[in-house]
This record gives sequence, C-alpha cells and structure tokens, in this order.
Amino acid sequence: MKVLAIDTSNHPMSVAVVEDDQLLATTTLNMVRNHSIYLMPTINNLFELVKWQPTDIDRVVVAQGPGSYTGIRIAATTAKTLAETLNVELVGVSSLAVVARNVLPESERVIVPFFDARRGNVFAGAYQWQDGQLVNLIKDQHLAMATLLDQLAAVERPVTLVGHLTKKISDQFEQLPANVSLAPRAYGIPSTYQLALDGEKLPAVKEIDPFVPHYLRITEAEANWQKLHPGETRKNYVREV
Repeated sequence: MKVLAIDTSNHPMSVAVVEDDQLLATTTLNMVRNHSIYLMPTINNLFELVKWQPTDIDRVVVAQGPGSYTGIRIAATTAKTLAETLNVELVGVSSLAVVARNVLPESERVIVPFFDARRGNVFAGAYQWQDGQLVNLIKDQHLAMATLLDQLAAVERPVTLVGHLTKKISDQFEQLPANVSLAPRAYGIPSTYQLALDGEKLPAVKEIDPFVPHYLRITEAEANWQKLHPGETRKNYVREV
C-alpha cells in the first residue's frame, strides 16, 4: 500500500510517503505557521523524490485533530480534496495519538500527549501500549492543565507527558506530581511515518464529504454568540454543509 501522510495540527508541519510500512521520504518544518503555503509544494517535492505520480497513492492519512483550528482545517481539506479527486481512501487519526506513538512501548506506563490550547488549557488524551498496540485509555479532551495534573496524580502508574511545556502552561502549576515525568521536547514533534503506520491499520471513511476535523472546542466567535443567545443551539448560528 502506498500512503501519503499529512500533519499540520500545530506548529510543526510534517508529510511522509510510505510504501508497505517502509518510509520512503519525509519532510518536517518547524519554523513557520504558513502551512497553507508550504504543504502542497512539500507533497509535490516528496512525490518527485520517490518518483510517484499522485495517482500512485492508495490512501491518504491525515492527523484529524485536535490542535490549531487553522492547522487541522488545512490538513483535513487537503486530504479530502486529494482523496476525492484521486479516488483513493481517506483515514483520519488523532493528532495526539500520533505524538503518543513516539514513546516506546512499556506495559505499565501511561502516555499523555498534550498540545497548548491557550489560556492555560491543553488538548490531552491518555494512551498505553498493550500487546504491541497503542490503546486510548481516556478520550482526547480540552481541559485546564491544572485539572489534567490533578487527574494524573491519582493514577497509580507512572505517567509520561509528551509535548511542549510552554511558559503559559507551566505557569498553571508549581511542580509535576511524583508519578508524572515530562518526555524530552523532541518526543513532541509528530512523526508522519508513525501516522502512516497507524493509518494503514484503520478502516477508511465510508464517505469523504462528512469528514471533519476534531476541534474538541468551539471557536471564540461561537462562544461569544452563545453568550448573547443563551439556550439556542449552534444550528441557529451557522448552517453546516
């Protein structure tokens, strides 16, 4: 199977081309936020390097979120467009699961990937390796970093946090719980090779059009609208198509 994997969930942008579990080429940029400018040229460059035509791919695997609103929209829209126009399979994978896969299997350890969600909040989930498979123990969620650490302190197993501990996040607490450690920052960089490997094993979506990013929170505009219109649903705010 020939797979194109795409992740623009956060600051890093990563793309990989993988064939039958073998990484052929990958590019990761971690110095710009203009993913919409660099994504398609990067894909095209990798195709040229491995001498693929777009029609050669069998599946597009995309990090579906959570993460940056703009970032996951760029990846999801690009992946949907390629899948639709090339008539290939589309698979979405949790952006947090992609980062969790950077931590080597250890049966007792709980892996908690996190992304800065601003205002002292994070996107986070809990994962664990079981029989060689990464299992989601706690669904990806949006919560305060302080709340997350309180929850992790009650876990009776070693916990590894994986992500970039920004100053705004670290200001929310004095120290990590005794059972919690922070992985080196390099572990928080997503690997689209791992994304491709994960996506190869998952079922493709049945319909491409309804595929949407996993935001896990509403936009600020929606939040402000809800404050002004208590009791009304988001269907009154915007018609989803």
